[in-house]
Amino acid sequence: SPAMPRPRFTAPMTAEAELLLLQRQALAEEEAAKAKRELLTRFLQEKLSREEQISMWGLHKVRTLWRSAQRKTKDQELRQDIEILSQTFSRVMDCKDGVIEALVRDLKEAEEQQNRALRSHLHLTDQLLHLQRCRLGYLEQGFNAQVGALKAEFEAERCGISGGEGEW
Repeated sequence: SPAMPRPRFTAPMTAEAELLLLQRQALAEEEAAKAKRELLTRFLQEKLSREEQISMWGLHKVRTLWRSAQRKTKDQELRQDIEILSQTFSRVMDCKDGVIEALVRDLKEAEEQQNRALRSHLHLTDQLLHLQRCRLGYLEQGFNAQVGALKAEFEAERCGISGGEGEW
């Protein structure tokens, strides 16, 4: 108030006290701001940590799903490849079965030809033996006839020699 005069000594004290009070308030505000910053920093660090964990979990889930999708795709590709290979194998086996059947037919035909040739050969051999026996029979008859003639001639000569012993 203007009516009341201020003592000189108290005025600087009051200014000093006011300055101290302002300093304390500034210090308290600074500490409160610092505590608020620390609290906010801790909150943001925790939030960052949670976000990193969620991000890692999400990344793991995405990788798992991606691998699952790749496995499924690879599975389909392998199944298609197996189906193609199975069909190719079946065609190759059918071809080989056809070749085997043709070879079996050829073998049977060759065996039949061999049997016919053997029968023909045996028949011709039998005919040749028959001809040889007939020829041998004729030769034997001729031989016997010659022997008989020689015997007769010999006997005739012997008789002629024995009966005419004095002629010599």
